[in-house]
Amino acid sequence: WTRLIRFVAAETNKIHIGQPVDAYLDVGLAVHAKKTLKAHEIVGSALDPNARLTSRVLTVTTLLEPLARDEVKLVRCLGLNYGDHAAEANLPKPSIPVVFYKPASALIGPGVPITIPRVAQPVDFHVPDYEVELTVVIGKTAKDVPESEALNYVLGYTVGNDISFRHHQMATSQWNFSKSFDDTTPFGPVLVSSRAIPDPQKLPMKTEVNGRILQDSTTANQIFNVKQTIAFLSQGTTLEPGTIIMTGTPAGVGFVRKPAIFLKNGDEVRVSIGGIGTLINTVVEEPKARL
Repeated sequence: WTRLIRFVAAETNKIHIGQPVDAYLDVGLAVHAKKTLKAHEIVGSALDPNARLTSRVLTVTTLLEPLARDEVKLVRCLGLNYGDHAAEANLPKPSIPVVFYKPASALIGPGVPITIPRVAQPVDFHVPDYEVELTVVIGKTAKDVPESEALNYVLGYTVGNDISFRHHQMATSQWNFSKSFDDTTPFGPVLVSSRAIPDPQKLPMKTEVNGRILQDSTTANQIFNVKQTIAFLSQGTTLEPGTIIMTGTPAGVGFVRKPAIFLKNGDEVRVSIGGIGTLINTVVEEPKARL
């Protein structure tokens, strides 16, 4: 396979993986527009090197995240990995990667609402923010990998949106709490094989909120490229198949703007990366607890 989606099929009402019949279709836009989406079934799992593309065609009723939560080993994330983003935040350009983690419980798929939890409300104080990110999925066990071989360990690439809650983030030097709330990190809509993206440093990326373009950049602007990131993270550390690496966001985030832009109930957020597709989610604020 070259483009893998995970979905519920109309023919079986069960979850399958497959490859879109139309190889050039932006799956996220098509599903959002309620267009009929057909896929050739893949037998096996996304992480199975022996997974086989078949001729059986299924109809997508619900598009899911490319990996199920139980397939995800750990989500590793880079902060301040674009020089222009570090500059807009008035923070020094890092000399080594800034790393934080997310649990799989933070992950959601395309079309699933981004939930702003009560602990991050009111939104005008906590400033929920968008961050488009090239997201890497590791396909085979990696440890002490040299840069020259790093891309050989990549299963594929997808789009991520590292929703960030700036008040909690800036309250401490450790970002894990503010970046780990349930159901706040969309990724998808498709996993593109590393064979189809031989150079991940040439991909345009964009964020739109309610139709307004707020981030417009390219992965060429990363401080630490994908090869360097994998080599760094694998030092003395095993990266298991199913490991997700979110590689940072470029300039244009909301909290540094004057006035600040923050996500709120009803907003539509679109993050897209060239060659992969568009990930669309709406925002909901968790209702206040009943007394």
